[in-house]
Amino acid sequence: MLRIDRSIYDEIVAHARRDHPDEACGVVAGPAGSDRPVRFVEMVNAERSPTFYRFDSLEQLKVWREMEARDEEPVVIYHSHTATEAYPSRTDVSYASEPNAHYVLVSTREPDTVEFRSYRIVDGAVTEEPVEITGTADPA
Repeated sequence: MLRIDRSIYDEIVAHARRDHPDEACGVVAGPAGSDRPVRFVEMVNAERSPTFYRFDSLEQLKVWREMEARDEEPVVIYHSHTATEAYPSRTDVSYASEPNAHYVLVSTREPDTVEFRSYRIVDGAVTEEPVEITGTADPA
């Protein structure tokens, strides 16, 4: 199960909507071995594409080095799908290289609906998992 704070959930959804019609991407770092996503890191989609995402290699190196220096790991790796459901594509599965990460997908195909789903992807096997949003919503 992915347990994620409401503020981080809101940041992921806002990033996905802001980058639409292109896919958005990023990570949420947490203390190594904790499975706690605590530090939101928005990244650039180097492809700038509505159908594919790729971390910029220099930005990814910087972010991963920073996590290592802080004794963190990527607890969540997220991206958006702009015209399809929030389910990993074959390409998403082939690029999934962090077996301990939660792979979060947000679909922005419907502007008034949030489709936020989480998966474990290990050795090509995709397993959906429940998402529990903790904390409280910001007052409107």
